[in-house]
Amino acid sequence: QVQLVESGGGLVQPGGSLRLSCAASGRIFSIKDMGWYRQAPGKQRELVATITSDGSTNYADSVKGRFTISRVNAKDTVPLQMNSLKPEDTAVYFCNAEKVRSIGATGLPSDGVDYWGKGTLVTVSS
Repeated sequence: QVQLVESGGGLVQPGGSLRLSCAASGRIFSIKDMGWYRQAPGKQRELVATITSDGSTNYADSVKGRFTISRVNAKDTVPLQMNSLKPEDTAVYFCNAEKVRSIGATGLPSDGVDYWGKGTLVTVSS
């Protein structure tokens, strides 16, 4: 069983910084893409940033130049550095891992499955 665990959320003043981290655990063979999404109260979940296994990144326009996603493949972790935070960044942030292939009971890698973390709350307020 693969699990994604987020950490690093909290309360920060406007203009401040936070660093989120997501760690994938389990008998993982490979992960295609990893990323961060967020959901503000009363709104749909939206993409924040994604990163492929070879390091290509994609950002929502609203966070370009302020947020930086990275990936440590050896540890299956995805940090998200968030700078110049704004009140509109307030949301629950979810980690996502796409096409996760894990080692099953046969010892062979499974087909790819998508996983989500449970989320971490980021509140930007004075």
